Amino acid sequence: MKKEAKSKVFVLTFNPKQVVKRLLSSLPPRAQDVIAGRFGLNQTGDEMTLEAIGKKYGITRERVRQIENYAINHVRRAEAYEKEKPAFEELKSTIQKMGSIIAEDDLLGALAKDTSTKKNIHFLLVVGDDFNKIKEDTEFKHRWHIDKELSEKIHEALSKLYTKLGDDEIIPESEIISSFLEHLKDVSQEYKDDEILTRWLSLSKSIGKNPLGEWGKSHSSNIKTKGVRDYAYLILRRHGSPIHFREVAKLIGEVFKKKAHVATTHNELIKDPRFVLVGRGLYALKEWGYETGVVRDVIKEILKRDGALPKEKVLEKVLKERYVKANTVMVNLQNPKYFKKNKQGMYTVA
Repeated sequence: MKKEAKSKVFVLTFNPKQVVKRLLSSLPPRAQDVIAGRFGLNQTGDEMTLEAIGKKYGITRERVRQIENYAINHVRRAEAYEKEKPAFEELKSTIQKMGSIIAEDDLLGALAKDTSTKKNIHFLLVVGDDFNKIKEDTEFKHRWHIDKELSEKIHEALSKLYTKLGDDEIIPESEIISSFLEHLKDVSQEYKDDEILTRWLSLSKSIGKNPLGEWGKSHSSNIKTKGVRDYAYLILRRHGSPIHFREVAKLIGEVFKKKAHVATTHNELIKDPRFVLVGRGLYALKEWGYETGVVRDVIKEILKRDGALPKEKVLEKVLKERYVKANTVMVNLQNPKYFKKNKQGMYTVA
């Protein structure tokens, strides 16, 4: 399994919790408590609903909303906000280095490990003048940007990229980045970095990455792997040639760290039309050109497709599709119930 390149580490020089604490210090106690509850600015990071806070203070949810809006606007106008400008500038600069538009979970995950710190950074994004949030929709995840024009270009490029992908197409990361770049010709060179481009790809809900780091449409079972049969498909595809079902089960455990019982794996391979039994316990992918059925059926399909053939050619073609002994092929070919030999010594379907 190919190792992914290590991502750049983004470390903030300021303490988000301390900055938030200083920003909230000018608020009345109840307003501070409302903000802490709404944004989860506590040790557990638990956020409270408008209803829950309203019940706590005996006020309506609308009144809680008013207090929340007042508090945010107050913080933005307060003297403390001006004093914390260096922190906001550093946060803006960091987001720019990450691509200027980034999915919310990716951003918070890159800047903090613990939930509490993530919640405090999120609050700084909300009150900061330079940060703009676009809510999750059918195509994209929750995301933050500091450049509206660039964000619109990224959205458009991702939509175009999606329309060009086949429903079950699987593309290596290097190839999808190249395809993505074809739609980003107007973007500054500073952003044409593999890590930034991969981060932009991750904005999409329609395009996704499978456990092997390959990309495609998110709804495809080749990307959104759900069970043993999907893992087995990726294993066989990566291997490139038929494998015994015991080996498939073993590789699922090694590559995906998923426990796959041998019997379960065998049953899934039997039931899924993507797989073809080509020998004793050996399975291949149907997309490789293998046909389903016993050896007799394979001979029939070859003769129907290619016409009359000498026994040597029949043998050669069958052995490309089945891992069986040559004698097994010849015994089937000699059965007059299914095959006949003409005067030229060529075999056809009876």
